[in-house]
Amino acid sequence: MTLLRTPRLTLRRWREDDLEPMAAIHADPEVMRWIGDGSVQDREQTAACLAAWEREWEERGVGPFAAECRQSRRLAGMVGLSVPDFLPEILPAVEIGWRLGRPFWGHGLATEAAHAVLDFALRDRGLARVVSVHAVGDTASEGVVRKLGMRRERETTHPACGVPLRVHVIEARS
Repeated sequence: MTLLRTPRLTLRRWREDDLEPMAAIHADPEVMRWIGDGSVQDREQTAACLAAWEREWEERGVGPFAAECRQSRRLAGMVGLSVPDFLPEILPAVEIGWRLGRPFWGHGLATEAAHAVLDFALRDRGLARVVSVHAVGDTASEGVVRKLGMRRERETTHPACGVPLRVHVIEARS
């Protein structure tokens, strides 16, 4: 089982008891503001999401990790890798992304976890390149991608909901 540890987080695969805390994160309009069309998700949609994330792990060898605080054992959210099938113009690609509950914002946890996941992607999984896609205006995500050393590659539009997007990239150093 793939497991990453940072000073404050354990990044692990998903468990049944993650459903309720992740559903609470998905039900928060402020959290979901920059995801897709900004709609919140209910418990059933969250369950489908977690199942899809686990399928990504099984089928592709990468996926979103459950991000758990080491000290409190609380689920902070998700940080991990996925294939951005929703944006065919950048495929083939593997995307790094994150989604944390509001109590975990502003403490550097997304950046801490994203550094570990990026290292995992480039070293352990041997990816030559990783992208990050976020909505234009999402300054928090823009800050994380800068701290990861990613460079802006292009601007585009989400094909399903018309939201302007920024695509950043980082390539493995030879």
